[in-house]
Amino acid sequence: MLLPGVAYYILFRYVPMYGVIIAFKEFNMLEGIVSSPWADPWYKHFQTFFNSPYFSQLMINTCLISLYKLIFGMLPPIVMALLLNECRVRWFRTMIQTLTYMPHFLSWVIIYGILIALFSQSSGLFNRWLVESGGTSIGFLTSLDYFRGILVGSEIWKDLGWGAIIYLAAMTGIDPTLYEAARVDGASRLRMMWHITLPGIRNVIVLLFILKLGTIMDAGFDQIYILYNIQVYQVADILDTWVFRTGLQQLNFSMGAAVGLFKSAIGFVLVLGSNHLSKKWGDEGIW
Repeated sequence: MLLPGVAYYILFRYVPMYGVIIAFKEFNMLEGIVSSPWADPWYKHFQTFFNSPYFSQLMINTCLISLYKLIFGMLPPIVMALLLNECRVRWFRTMIQTLTYMPHFLSWVIIYGILIALFSQSSGLFNRWLVESGGTSIGFLTSLDYFRGILVGSEIWKDLGWGAIIYLAAMTGIDPTLYEAARVDGASRLRMMWHITLPGIRNVIVLLFILKLGTIMDAGFDQIYILYNIQVYQVADILDTWVFRTGLQQLNFSMGAAVGLFKSAIGFVLVLGSNHLSKKWGDEGIW
C-alpha cells in the first residue's frame, strides 16, 4: 500500500534533486545538464544574485510577508477549531465547517476576482461605501500601505477552515475523562479549553509551526503572482516572482536554480533550529 506513495516521492522529489547542479553550471538546454560547462567561479550565479540591486528588497519582502502570514495565520485556525469543538448544535457546526472549508478549494484566480469586486478603486464594494459615505475611494490593490494586509488577510480567510481540520482531529484524541473530572471540580468550559484542550494539542501546534517555519522563504508565489502589479513591486516582489521573471522568462535557469538552492538551505537550517529549540522546551519536535 505504501509503494505508490514511496514511488511518487522518489520519482518527483528525490530524482529531480540531480538538477540542482545547474546552479553551478552555465546551463544550456541544447547541451543538457551533463554537457553544460561549469560556471567560473563555481559560485558565480550566487554572487550575481547577492550583488543584485534587488537582493535586499526581495529578501525583506519575502521575509516580512512570510512572517506576517506565520504570526497572524497560526492563531485563527486554532481559535476556529476550539469554537467548533465546543459547539454542541450539530447542524450549525456542520454548516460553519462547510462554509469555512470551501474557500480552500478556490483557485487564486477566483479569489482575485472576489477581491476586485470588493476592493477595486472604481467599482469595488468597499470603495462605493466610502464614496457614498462622503469619503474618497482608495486603491487597495495598488497601494503600498494596504497590499501586504490584503495578501495576509486573503490567505487567512482562504485556509481558515482547512487549517482547523488538523487541530480538530488532534482534539478527538484527548482523553474525555479529563473533561469529566474538570466538570466535577467545577471548571467552566473556558477553563477546560485553556487547561485541557490547548495542552492536549500543543504538540500538533509545535509541529505545524516547525513545518511552516521551514517554508519561511516561500511567501506564496501563486497568490502574489496573480494579485500583484507593477505599482506594488516595492512591497510585493519576492524571491519566487523575481526568479520567475529572471530564470524562466529570460531563460536563465542556472540563476533560478541558485536562488532555489539558497532558499532551501535557509529553510533546512530553520527547521533544524526550531526542532532543536522545541526539544529543549520539552516538546517532541518532528524527529
